[in-house]
Amino acid sequence: MTDIDFKKLSFEDALNQLETIVRELESGKIKLDDAVEIYEKATALKKFCEQKLKDAQLKIEKINVSATGDVSAEPFNVSED
Repeated sequence: MTDIDFKKLSFEDALNQLETIVRELESGKIKLDDAVEIYEKATALKKFCEQKLKDAQLKIEKINVSATGDVSAEPFNVSED
């Protein structure tokens, strides 16, 4: 499998690579051995993208302003809204 340098890879670049791989696999024009190798790369890219999204979600905070003007932040919970 082609090694991926995740330290230098942005989320957008990983997603673009993943989309390219999906198109290649869907074309059906790839040899089986190559398809297996590409699928392994796609799996690694998918995990990378999922982790980046999870990390971003953990960083998002909900900012609250009280009636008195006090500002506070708390973790953002999608189910609250």
